[in-house]
Amino acid sequence: MPVLAIVGGQWGDEGKGKVVDQLSETADYVVRFSGGDNAGHTVINHLGEFKLHLVPAGIFSSHVVCVIGNGVVINPAVLKSEIEGLNKSGVDTSRLVISNRAHLVMPYHLLQDELEERSRAGKALGTTKRGIGPAFADKTNRLGIRACDLLDKAALGERLAMALENKNTLFTGVYGVAPMSYDQIYTEYCAYADFLAPFIQDTVVLLEHALTNKKRVIMEGAQGALLDPDFGTYPYGTSSSPLTAGGSLGAGIAPNRIDSALGIFKVYCTRVGNGAMPTELMDDIGDTIRDIAHEYGTTTGRPRRIGWFDAVAARYSCFINGLTSVALTRLDVLDTIPALKICTAYELDGARVGYFPASVADLEKCRPIYEELPGWNTPITHVRKFGDLPIEAQRYVRRIEELMGCDVGMACCGPAREQVIQMKQIF
Repeated sequence: MPVLAIVGGQWGDEGKGKVVDQLSETADYVVRFSGGDNAGHTVINHLGEFKLHLVPAGIFSSHVVCVIGNGVVINPAVLKSEIEGLNKSGVDTSRLVISNRAHLVMPYHLLQDELEERSRAGKALGTTKRGIGPAFADKTNRLGIRACDLLDKAALGERLAMALENKNTLFTGVYGVAPMSYDQIYTEYCAYADFLAPFIQDTVVLLEHALTNKKRVIMEGAQGALLDPDFGTYPYGTSSSPLTAGGSLGAGIAPNRIDSALGIFKVYCTRVGNGAMPTELMDDIGDTIRDIAHEYGTTTGRPRRIGWFDAVAARYSCFINGLTSVALTRLDVLDTIPALKICTAYELDGARVGYFPASVADLEKCRPIYEELPGWNTPITHVRKFGDLPIEAQRYVRRIEELMGCDVGMACCGPAREQVIQMKQIF
């Protein structure tokens, strides 16, 4: 009954899609458990290059059942387009399953997201404006519409009427914009219902059966630990938990059935959106790393903020996720950087601290304390064994491992599925 949770260890965009794609070759089920189409996983394999937003990255392994869990909010328009695009590329999506408990992103969520960001002016959160926050807020506020409602169009109409009355009062009374049309939204979502109905089922029953029959399950996270609404850089974060514990809720798999947790970390840091980032580079080195790695958002296309590896934040992430091993990605990006830095502590109000502050105000005041290591100045994309890496690269990886307090199980030295150095058995 092996269950492996794969989670982002930083601010997202760590390369989870690549790792899930590779490890799914030995899995039976892959379950996406959080986020929405504000997240994106880029996968490069023998079938080509794909940018996924809702479909789990295990879809390229022909034997794997891929589940969009109850913890995901689904924009039906985006999902329909993604399914059609995969089919056009020769990828079989008949193995895709949607939880009947998953909530839907509605057109009014996108409008609300845009209006709320605009109203914050200079204090905008930097959301993707995909309606994800408002959809999760409605879930908590009991105004949400779920996938199971698509299977009963009368129930869909009732839920929509109640929600839209609330939203139109907000739009007209607070923001002074025109109300949205019930008929237009209902007709649109009835069409989505016809398309998505064959994929929707009770995934609690499905996964319970799988675990009872000793199937191998990967829980696929979205975004990263430092965006968690409880433990991240609140309020500059996401709306669902990207942590291992969030995976239990978002997939419907009990905590005592999760055997291991793999955290994905880049060997440097990136972030999209606003919020504190202690090791951010505002210089030529940051620009160089961004250009080498093409660090632009999969979903938004926005340039990602770049920083040195933050071992304080990484150690914190290992702790709150209960990580049993770590995968380091993008090691090859540093091939031409002559000197590398790792943040080992912060300076806060004149004192050295080794913890990740809860207050964003405190985190913004933190100044990184660095340890410098030499770079390796040679290409490593061809390397498949750890011992074949340049000694400087080996020392860099081992120092990160030591500072995090968690074993590195694999290191990625390129975007393709095969460009991986396996250091221990993961799954």
